[in-house]
Amino acid sequence: MLTRRKMQADLPEGATSPLDAAVTRRDADTLSMVSEAVQHNQTMLAFQPVMQAQPPHQTAFYEGLIRVLDGTGRVIPAREFMPVVESSELGRDIDCLALEAGLRTLARNPSLRLSINMSARSIGYKRWIRTLDRHLRKDATLGERLMLEISEASAMTIPELVIDFMDNLQDRSIGFALDDFGGGMTSFGHLKNFFFDAVKIDGRYIRDIHTDTDNQIVTKALVAVAKQFDMLVIAPNVESVQEAEYLVSIGVDCLQGYLFGAATVRPPWIPQAETRAAG
Repeated sequence: MLTRRKMQADLPEGATSPLDAAVTRRDADTLSMVSEAVQHNQTMLAFQPVMQAQPPHQTAFYEGLIRVLDGTGRVIPAREFMPVVESSELGRDIDCLALEAGLRTLARNPSLRLSINMSARSIGYKRWIRTLDRHLRKDATLGERLMLEISEASAMTIPELVIDFMDNLQDRSIGFALDDFGGGMTSFGHLKNFFFDAVKIDGRYIRDIHTDTDNQIVTKALVAVAKQFDMLVIAPNVESVQEAEYLVSIGVDCLQGYLFGAATVRPPWIPQAETRAAG
């Protein structure tokens, strides 16, 4: 019979319960998987369209979302590993790889506009800055078609550093978007000091917004705040025509979600012959 003392002795270091142990082992497995992928260059971007809310309803830009391949070749989305790796140096490596892939994609496709996610923790990370500098030295116009998305939680961890970072990149024409806007961290007083060109509303407020009055109230307030600061408003996680129609009616500028297309590693600018060969 297992005693409490024996069970605790079998737990990983730092774990105080079987649940803690399971989480600890899962996180360790995730770190190992991502580390292997980074080491062997098994990363890529998936691309999801962000659509204009008003006619002619064209694609405004694409978001480039980092993916890693696990040991079996499965494509693993960022939501399954970034919360674990973001605060570590491995998270900085992932940001560098995403930026590198995004800038290469822009260089190969002169008509493309692209947003790439980054953590505020990567500000000042020398490899990240070197990657940006190297590509912009080759083609300074890449910055005009690049938007960097920084999550609200990340930006508010070190707001003064983020403000300084954005200020330093103003002359390179790079756009900035505040991701997960309304998630609860931002002091609206900080918004006037940032240099964000756009906000992406926290996706939890978008689901069933055409019928959920609480989500309607919050989203209307967020749209009003963003408009006050002349920021483009993007709504993610749009899955139905009814949601899209309501968001357009309250002044949202761009829409993103499964209604318009899932993120794909085979975007439309890759020739069909290459797509068939890859398959």
